[in-house]
Parts: sequence; structure tokens; C-alpha cells
Amino acid sequence: MAFTDPAAPWADAAQQGLISALVRASFATTAVLSRVAAEHDLSLTQLRVLAILRDRRVRMSELADYLGLDKSTISGLVDRAEKRGLLQRAPSPGDGRATDVFLSAEGVQLAELGERKIAESLTPMTGKLTRAETRRLTALLEYVLEQERSGPRGARPDRGPRTRTGPF
Repeated sequence: MAFTDPAAPWADAAQQGLISALVRASFATTAVLSRVAAEHDLSLTQLRVLAILRDRRVRMSELADYLGLDKSTISGLVDRAEKRGLLQRAPSPGDGRATDVFLSAEGVQLAELGERKIAESLTPMTGKLTRAETRRLTALLEYVLEQERSGPRGARPDRGPRTRTGPF
């Protein structure tokens, strides 16, 4: 990918290299996620649902926000996952009108398996980094992602809060 407008903010060679590296890393990561999802007959969105719910119980509306989907789409997604035995629904304890969604025991097992497979698959890309390089890269990526979440468009609820470690 070459950008030719010298007045464009990304025309600087260092910025071009960074963007190119981010895109290539994104493609490599998406390939791993797609493969792991397909191995378990999941879509990427279903894999994201498992990741989001693996350590929390959320309202259906919150899950829709995390994923950037409308309510009817999220209902169908949850229906299919519930029929597969991966998710459960229950009335929200704090609001009887709202419905919470959470992983079933089978969903927890699949989320944990997916996390292990993703980590194993991405480790060859990162495994040769020193501890210091790993911490630095992690900090830089977290910083970049935080800037994107809190940018001029406001918070991006589809990304969710970063409260856990691991490949999800």
C-alpha cells in the first residue's frame, strides 16, 4: 500500500511503515481468529461474544453496544448461541425489564479453549520479543487503542473496557 499525497499526514515514511505494520498485524491476527472460530463452527462475531462474556454477565443492550449491532441482530445471535448451549439468558437482577446474557458451562469451556488456541497461534509472532519489548509493545498498543476509543467520536462501546489479560 503506497500513499502518494505528500501533504497527507500519513505521507511520512515512518507513519507509512507503522500503518503498513498495523495492517499486516491485523490481517495475521484476523486469520488466526477466523481459523479458530471456524474450527468450532463460530463466526468472528460469535467468537467476540465468547470473549466479551467470558468474565462477565451483561445486559443484551450492552452486548449490542460492545459489538456495534442493533437489537434485532443481537437477539438472533444470542438465540443461535443459546440453542447451541453456549449462552444463557436471565432477567437482570437490577432491572426486571432487562435481560442479562452470560456463558453457560459449555460456553466457558469453549471460550477457554479458544483463548488457548489463539495464544498458541499468535505466540510465533510475538514469542521472540524480550520481556521488555513485550511490555513496551503492549503499552504502545493499549495507548493507541485507548486513543481510538476516546477520540473525537467519543467512547467506542463496541471495544469494551480493557479489564483482562489474554488474547481475547
